[in-house]
Amino acid sequence: MELVCVEDFERQAYSKLEKNALDYYKSGAGEQFTLGLNREAFNRLRMRPRVLRNVTQVDPSCRILGQQLGWPLGIAPTAMQKMAHSDGEIGNARAAGKAGSIFILSTLSTTSLEDLAAGAPDTCKWFQLYIYKERSLTEKLVRGAERAGFKALVLTVDAPVFGHRRADVRNKFSLPPHLRLANFQGDQANGVVTMGGSGINEYVASQFDASITWQDISWLKKLTRLPIIAKGILTAEDAVLAREFGCDGIIVSNHGARQIDTVPASIEALPEVVKAVGNDLVVMLDGGIRQGNDIFKALAVGAKAVFIGRPAVYALAYNGQSGVEQMLSVLRKDLEITMALTGCQTLADIQPAMVAHESTYSKL
Repeated sequence: MELVCVEDFERQAYSKLEKNALDYYKSGAGEQFTLGLNREAFNRLRMRPRVLRNVTQVDPSCRILGQQLGWPLGIAPTAMQKMAHSDGEIGNARAAGKAGSIFILSTLSTTSLEDLAAGAPDTCKWFQLYIYKERSLTEKLVRGAERAGFKALVLTVDAPVFGHRRADVRNKFSLPPHLRLANFQGDQANGVVTMGGSGINEYVASQFDASITWQDISWLKKLTRLPIIAKGILTAEDAVLAREFGCDGIIVSNHGARQIDTVPASIEALPEVVKAVGNDLVVMLDGGIRQGNDIFKALAVGAKAVFIGRPAVYALAYNGQSGVEQMLSVLRKDLEITMALTGCQTLADIQPAMVAHESTYSKL
């Protein structure tokens, strides 16, 4: 059967991934209310298409932080991708490059910065950063990203500790013994092993610096000239602080609903962030993107680009790099159809008035 939507790739991945990895990738925090909300919130937005416009040619290309891209969708940082397929992060990044997308490498990757740079030289690459208690480790990561030609640092700001993901606790999650965190040595590389609960949460509690504040953005800016993007912003107040402390961009994100349950869906939080800082910073979004309509809606609300995490990992699990290429092709075609059917030749034609909340119509 031909795979024609993101959900098709997800179903294939469910049949291939072993339970430890599948539950790690798919689960959210707590009762997983926000996990469902990330999708449901998109369905509460109605499309308001314009008609009788020449859409013979549709061009979704864009420019983000100085990088020319084929379209406004990138691949979000997801840890330990070799649990999904041996192609791992390199396969995912190569697929992103062929699609004209950004690929964000996780700090907790099973492929090193250097190996990814060598394996996907033509892909626009950003590096997602956590701040470790041992600050020299973080500085080493930053220097490695600079040397390897990464174009931006994506600082995850919503994870002083990791959220309570019940499946990982039940499974006593550990990184399979044949894999390691490739950007590190010793305990930092091999420490995702259960001590009775979730091995990833135990690792984070022992290694990540929970004392970080906005002042650490200033520390990071002194360390590097790379653009800094704050990932994990859900409020106007924090968006304003990100601007004040010199961030170049924001990714509105609830960490795939994996940190604290009952926070808003990313698309619900997007309007207040855009209103607060949208003219000053590059505002982007991840969480819940599954079809072209979703990309369109996020752009109409004010995002300049969106990112997908789970769909890329599921496509990787299905058929490695080829699976991701196929999934991205499906998504891009869906976006192009959406643009044509709403009368948009380019991304500049996508306007806020083209999307309305369902409550607009419930009065009838």
